[in-house]
Amino acid sequence: MGATPSPNSLPNAEKMFDIHYFKSDPSLYYSGTGSFIYNIDEKEPSIVHTVLGKLEKTGLLKAVITQNIDLLHQKGGCKNVIEIHGSPRVHHCLSCADVQMNFEEAAAIVRAGGMPKCPKCGRVLKPAITFFGENLPEDALRNAVLEAQNADLMLVLGTSLTVYPAAGFPGITLRNGGEIVIVNDMETTFDKYAVMRFSDLESVFTGISALQE
Repeated sequence: MGATPSPNSLPNAEKMFDIHYFKSDPSLYYSGTGSFIYNIDEKEPSIVHTVLGKLEKTGLLKAVITQNIDLLHQKGGCKNVIEIHGSPRVHHCLSCADVQMNFEEAAAIVRAGGMPKCPKCGRVLKPAITFFGENLPEDALRNAVLEAQNADLMLVLGTSLTVYPAAGFPGITLRNGGEIVIVNDMETTFDKYAVMRFSDLESVFTGISALQE
């Protein structure tokens, strides 16, 4: 959402977010994502993020299911964010199961030019982002399916619905009697099932924000 690039649009993304490369050279990940992930203090959520946060506060929005790993949904005010591709909120040691570091502490180290390391074994900590070669987080997937099953209306925002399992969630809502609204600048395979279809994400949410004021 917004102007934040996706991991796949970054140079060397396949290596940067590959678990095998991380294990052999974690500096590839940290040097490549310093300005993308760890400068959250310098980023502002878009109107999409902030309007979703307001909708959650009113009780109209129950959850956000996202593939994003930039934490901007949380910064925009959303509390119930289901991150199906993992999250940098926690960094952990691949050797010492009980060692974790929160995002703020890890980000400070990365911004200073270093890499967060395990105080026990000295190994570089890995963010809880799902890298290529790893399984998606089971708890997040389970929660996403439950929210999709229970949704009266699902907003499908800024996605072409080609990457699974996220692309399957609108179908879950439809099969359980819910409806979907799609906002995307390209056609999707679910367009014919949507009760409403828009192409301009920011214009739609600017309109919603005006109605809330």
